[in-house]
Amino acid sequence: MELFSVPWWSALLAIILIDLVLAGDNAIVIALAARNLPPEHQNKAIVWGTVGAIVVRSAMTVGVVWLLKIPGLMLVGGLGLLWIAYKLISDTSEDEHQGVGATTFWGAMKTIIVADALMGVDNVLGVAGAANGSFDLVVIGLLISIPIVVLGSKLVLRLVEKWPVIIHLGAAVLAFTAAQMIINEKLLDPVFDGGETINNLARGATYIVAVAGVLATGWWATRKQVQEESETQSI
Repeated sequence: MELFSVPWWSALLAIILIDLVLAGDNAIVIALAARNLPPEHQNKAIVWGTVGAIVVRSAMTVGVVWLLKIPGLMLVGGLGLLWIAYKLISDTSEDEHQGVGATTFWGAMKTIIVADALMGVDNVLGVAGAANGSFDLVVIGLLISIPIVVLGSKLVLRLVEKWPVIIHLGAAVLAFTAAQMIINEKLLDPVFDGGETINNLARGATYIVAVAGVLATGWWATRKQVQEESETQSI
């Protein structure tokens, strides 16, 4: 991908949106992990815990970028990212972060690093997929995620609460990125690679099915959960 070209800027915008949407959860976990510490240790735990988390995430991202070059793994990564996009808009559980906390500095750091390693898979896959193998974009994506995670928990939360459409927009970007990963899978070149009408139709259909499918199934799952909660409360 040529530096500062239109595709490069488009990928960068996608990475920024992915970071904004997905880094919110990680930022919230960091804030909760440090909430029981003395005030003088909270900022220290957040900063150093995030540094450790970023190191772990950097290694994961570089590893994923390398692994996605193995035949078949772009397809697997794309399907995994579709599931993450679906869960992003369908999971409305309020208990996700309950029980997160620590009473010591090192305990908070351990919680932050482990939680970010586990929860950062979605961000790593999203950034690696949107970067499409461009290491400069991968590095920029990681750099962008640092201030978002360190300083952005309350900001991201407020933005999402004020404009819930951000979540759906983020899920759509993830679904689009997933479709792009599937289309770029070398094993599927006979289907997608070429200028024939059938190839163009296959690429267009993959993008449409991925984005529309994620948004539609996410909406259906959310509506079903709301109905079940209403029925439970009425009983």
